[in-house]
Amino acid sequence: MINLSPRDYQQKIFETAKNNNTLVVLPTGLGKTLIALMLSIDRLKKYPLKKILFLAPTKPLVDQHYDYYKSNLPELFADLQVFTGAVPAQQRKKIWQTSEIIFSTPQCISNDLKNYLYDLKDVSLLIIDEAHRCLKNYDYTKVVASYKNQSPPELQRILGLTASPGSDSEKIKEICRHLAIDEFEIRTRDSEDVKPYLHDLEFNKVEVPFPEEFIKIQTMLKSLLAKKTEQLRNRKVLFGPANKTNLLQLQKKLFAQASFKQGNIFAALSVCAQAIKISHALELLESQTLSGLKEYLQKLAKQAEQKTSKGVQTLVNSEEFKMSLLSLNQLLSKKIEHPKIEELKVLVESEFQSNKNAKIIIFAQFRETASIIAKTLNTLPEVKASVFVGQAKKSGSDGKNSGLSQKEQKKVIDSFRDGEINVLCATSIGEEGLDIPEVSAVFFYEPIPSAIRKIQRAGRTARLAPGKLFILITKNTRDEIAHYASSAREKKMYKTINEMKKEMKNNKKQNPPKTLNDWK
Repeated sequence: MINLSPRDYQQKIFETAKNNNTLVVLPTGLGKTLIALMLSIDRLKKYPLKKILFLAPTKPLVDQHYDYYKSNLPELFADLQVFTGAVPAQQRKKIWQTSEIIFSTPQCISNDLKNYLYDLKDVSLLIIDEAHRCLKNYDYTKVVASYKNQSPPELQRILGLTASPGSDSEKIKEICRHLAIDEFEIRTRDSEDVKPYLHDLEFNKVEVPFPEEFIKIQTMLKSLLAKKTEQLRNRKVLFGPANKTNLLQLQKKLFAQASFKQGNIFAALSVCAQAIKISHALELLESQTLSGLKEYLQKLAKQAEQKTSKGVQTLVNSEEFKMSLLSLNQLLSKKIEHPKIEELKVLVESEFQSNKNAKIIIFAQFRETASIIAKTLNTLPEVKASVFVGQAKKSGSDGKNSGLSQKEQKKVIDSFRDGEINVLCATSIGEEGLDIPEVSAVFFYEPIPSAIRKIQRAGRTARLAPGKLFILITKNTRDEIAHYASSAREKKMYKTINEMKKEMKNNKKQNPPKTLNDWK
């Protein structure tokens, strides 16, 4: 006997998803997986000899969904299987024949389909977790395309789950086209049927001054960036503003053209790479830590010494670079750090004074920053802080592996859940989907311009008890721009989705069979 107690909004969303390919937009922690489970039960009852495929972007997320189903379904209700690359291909082929609910990363299924190990003709429900990733050539799109081609139309049902599909209307339309979406179910913390289940979220915008001592370094780095930007404009390759996003896009474009072996392109590539490095150094100075900036500049100096590239040598040998590193070392020798670090320390200490059982997540953009925060906070007697980062693709500048394996990540989360750790200093890996326990406060060490990531981060608190959200902002820096950008994008996202819902409704009235697949 299956005994589920869905909330009102979960029941409403399930009723929609039963008869439509549905994109569910629901903040983190509000029970998207229960909706998926209810729909899975419904489809298995309707089509008892068919299969359900549940895709999630990472192995820990796949395991999490598998565990949830296993603990909420009777033992013999269905044959549940997890597909990973660790299981030999021929064994996966055999398991596919007998399994009823398969949990996997999209990469694993995509590769199996490409190698004709099995097809998706018997899949009666395809669930896509973190559906905002269903763009361009990501493996989600390949699996969904195969599903739409191989499964009979009358059997097909797609459920997309996300905390936020982003604010770009074209990208939202692309997600909907890929998933053949014909209904939206969107809820926010302020939705009438969600409010009764949530607790108050106290928002605190914490502004810190950009110290005068830092301005000298900022001026030198900006001067160096201006020189590189001017060189790119003179070479007629850069036309818009010289922010980090535009520079990275330009680098990608120049790489694509480099095969033509034009001298101007190669020279521009070198200058562009230098500009990106200076832009990153400015970001570390303005919004991160001086220790992190020093580590980065020393890494560049070491690369120049080893003559890894002429561009890095040119950069490191510039007067501005040398003076920046000298000024930086002087500040650090006086034990001066970014004011956010001290402010964060005071705020965290205050949280533990008012609640000795507090659990806190601090989100930071970079691993180095997360490590420095954890080290600093561990000087407080009541704090037991640990970093929570993804797997490292390569060793850090000290030759050590700076990441955590999936096994180590699980160990950290378990320790956090058990209270052995009470402050988690996380990078972006802590944002998406993982089953991290409820926390009493969330800190953004820096604001982020992405609406998707802001919503995911904030969703870690105020679910089971009142929570607090702190966003640290360095005045007169890129922090201010990022903060207002994410707020504007979040508003735009909800406006865009509501407009698309209306458009979809009108399309249905005019031509009932049409779905967003027909959008151009």
